[in-house]
Amino acid sequence: MIREVKRDAASGYLPLFVLLVATIGDIVWLIVSAGAADALKVVLSIVSLVILLILWTGLFMVNPNQARVLQLFGQYVGTARTPGLRYANPFYSKKKVSVRVRNFETNKLKVNDLNSNPIEIATVVVWKVVDTAEALFEVDDYVEYVHVQSESALRAMTVHYPYDAHEEGETSLSTHAPEISEKLAVELQERLANAGVKVLEARISHLAYAPEIASAMLQRQQASAIVAARRKIVDGAVGMVEMALSQLSEQKIVELDEERKASMVSNLLVVLCSDRGAHPVVNAGSLY
Repeated sequence: MIREVKRDAASGYLPLFVLLVATIGDIVWLIVSAGAADALKVVLSIVSLVILLILWTGLFMVNPNQARVLQLFGQYVGTARTPGLRYANPFYSKKKVSVRVRNFETNKLKVNDLNSNPIEIATVVVWKVVDTAEALFEVDDYVEYVHVQSESALRAMTVHYPYDAHEEGETSLSTHAPEISEKLAVELQERLANAGVKVLEARISHLAYAPEIASAMLQRQQASAIVAARRKIVDGAVGMVEMALSQLSEQKIVELDEERKASMVSNLLVVLCSDRGAHPVVNAGSLY
């Protein structure tokens, strides 16, 4: 495995000045030699001009958050990261590699969750190149590699979690976004480690049931919400009935036998649990 080697290229300002003066002087020499019809001097000036043109190729620019990977006839030499005008061996190839933070959003993928329900999911991945040698030499196209592996990791992670949490404490895609994002980032980093890439963040940007089951799942969610609300209402109503009977007994407001207690509990539960306003009936006679 090829690892990045930092190589500090020399400043290019002095070579720029020297090459500029030498090139101007050589051109003047060529013109004078041609005017004097001195063939030998003309040939020498042309040869020296060609050499100077080759030396000019040693100058290169390194922008902020950019690196230049240096190679000599296919052999990796090092990576120049210092910004500014630099000078290195003219025979080095100098390939640009951006080390800026990048982000992209995957396509909407149709996958099955833990419960085999088809869902649509997409994620935003924030990443950057941290090892230029690995990025260039370990994979064919590191940008495409990041895109493909991100979709693959998202598919692999989704099948381990349900869309909704149906049990208390269960981790789901819709209710535990921070945990899912952390898990996805770890999964991605494991896949991209050999490409010289660091994953900074991975977050789900789109999550929905597939169109063919969306309406059924919406009804299921509504039913679950209704059941949960009814359970809460019943718990509260039972507590209120218990409190009412307890206070009536403690304060000795009225003595109720078991039949009257049952009738009172029934009436209170109907009033408290009903989704409509109660319509009281005044009983002018005896209960017996």
